[in-house]
Amino acid sequence: MPDHTPDLSDLRGDCAQCFGLCCVALPFARSADFAADKPAGRPCPNLQGDHRCGIHARLRDKGYAGCTVYDCFGAGQKVSQVTFGGQDWRGGSEELARRMFEVFPVVRQLHELLRYLTEALGLPAARPVHADLRRALERTERLTRQTPEELAALDVAAHRQEVNVLLLRTSELARAGVGKKGKGKERRGADLVGARLRGADLRGASLRGACLIAADLTGADLRGADMIGADLRDADLTGADLTGAFFLTQPQVNAARGSAGTRLPESVARPAHWTGAA
Repeated sequence: MPDHTPDLSDLRGDCAQCFGLCCVALPFARSADFAADKPAGRPCPNLQGDHRCGIHARLRDKGYAGCTVYDCFGAGQKVSQVTFGGQDWRGGSEELARRMFEVFPVVRQLHELLRYLTEALGLPAARPVHADLRRALERTERLTRQTPEELAALDVAAHRQEVNVLLLRTSELARAGVGKKGKGKERRGADLVGARLRGADLRGASLRGACLIAADLTGADLRGADMIGADLRDADLTGADLTGAFFLTQPQVNAARGSAGTRLPESVARPAHWTGAA
């Protein structure tokens, strides 16, 4: 059994308990999302000595919108306070820093799986696989508490594949009987860049991994849809209904556009940059 079984509140980044790992370990390239290039392992120029972001309140205005759509799902504080017992990479050896930056992306992937598994266990329709989901959750949590050496050697892709089998079955159970039947419900991996889906009936649809960049989903009905991995960058969710949509994360919502009339699941918050118009 794990030392602690997480709930959704545990699976959000807590920057106050982290040593700015996402601002150092991860690379980014100059683009519409980032104002400059930064290689992996080098601190972002906006990272301050206390591990806080110097432009946090102005990230979008300063050209760092990519930072506003990222969440470590609690991996940052896990690596900082548990895996490395509160050791700060700034004051440690080069080897300590290297290993922290190596382990962080692995734990981030595990925490993302914990986020999906925890949500899956809250879906009544998935009750037939709850026991399997619980076992997968416990195993994944145990993996997050391995030593740095064990985490660095972990085949996280293989573990993701094992968990994904369960998440697919969860999706099938949760979407059964929701909305229209047939081919229209299967949009898994679909290329829907810029698609005109205004008012579309997507109830119970599988949008797993669908590319919805800049899609017009104004007034679309997405109730009970599977949103895992869907790319919602600049998608227009104005007035859309995502009530009961599952596997939808805060970074996905933050990347989209919406309004006061957009209906969201309780698991995500309405982004501050969305318009107030209904």
